[in-house]
Amino acid sequence: MKLVLLPLLLLSLAAHADEREWVPYKKLVEELRLDKYYAIPPAERDKIKLFVTVKPKNTKYQPADVVLTVVHGSERSLLTPLSPDYRLTLVPNAKWMTDDTKIMTSLPKGEKSAMNYEVTAVLPEGTQWQYAQVMGAVGQTNNAIKKMAGAFSMFAPSVKSVLFKFAKPAELKLGANVYHTDAKNQIKLTPEAAWLKENPLLVASERPLEALLDDE
Repeated sequence: MKLVLLPLLLLSLAAHADEREWVPYKKLVEELRLDKYYAIPPAERDKIKLFVTVKPKNTKYQPADVVLTVVHGSERSLLTPLSPDYRLTLVPNAKWMTDDTKIMTSLPKGEKSAMNYEVTAVLPEGTQWQYAQVMGAVGQTNNAIKKMAGAFSMFAPSVKSVLFKFAKPAELKLGANVYHTDAKNQIKLTPEAAWLKENPLLVASERPLEALLDDE
């Protein structure tokens, strides 16, 4: 799911010789409200994993082309490389939450990038999981969104389902119910209160690539 708590953040992305200032570190953390997310007790977000996506508008740029470096005084620290899906795990660093800490980017002047969120459900090892462990990620995500949005929670988006992505055709079994992948090798499930209470096993014919939280 791509969550937008604020209007789509378009930042002029600008390496060492040609790198440009992108955005102050503190501003990025606060505008994305990552500080509020990580202030949520771990037990209230243990079913989910939050990513920030940084995707250049110019499709010629691949994830490896986007190098982000934090400059704090004389210290330089590379942020983790973007994944093949343009994802970045960004945990606020208290030492960098100053007005003079900058994030530099390797992309040329004038290039812009859309920043969003993607949230996945944490899947325990194997191919069998308690229903509430996985599908409870929907409720946790929505609660986290409200806390991140604060006074603007009434305008915040919400997630509705878990989208299981597989490498090939597969199925999920829930009691007597069997769900098969669609043409994209995906299965979408919406949490049901009765199942969350009963908490049966959710059994996959093979382990999914991921379980993405979806707003549809």
